[in-house]
Amino acid sequence: MTALEQTNLDAAFAYLRALEQGATGDALAAFFTADVIQEEFPNRLTPNGARRDLAALLEGALRGQAVTTSQRYEVLGTMVQGDRVALEIQWRAIMAIPIGTLPAGAEMAARFAVFLKYRDGKITRQRNYDCFDPW
Repeated sequence: MTALEQTNLDAAFAYLRALEQGATGDALAAFFTADVIQEEFPNRLTPNGARRDLAALLEGALRGQAVTTSQRYEVLGTMVQGDRVALEIQWRAIMAIPIGTLPAGAEMAARFAVFLKYRDGKITRQRNYDCFDPW
């Protein structure tokens, strides 16, 4: 692995730790370029998928704070190639509000792949493929 690839992988892990700690606003924006685009492909929570810029990403983080009381990201696998990092993740969150058949206080889980593209140490593109456990 090159030094650049290790730097990008370390940045990806720091990003996940910040998400676990509930980063919002400037603390979260620090991980992204100003022109970042995040794509979330269709899943149970976002049936039509979504395309978000930095403002929408930051707004989504705030909304997430109201929906979950905590979340954890367990990295199951990584692949790094130059400015690109791919992660396979097991995500778990404790719900602050009921969603579907899950009551407040229940755990929601998903396996997902996230593909990150870096520019100058920051995420410039993010693609999420989320597969939620039944609920």
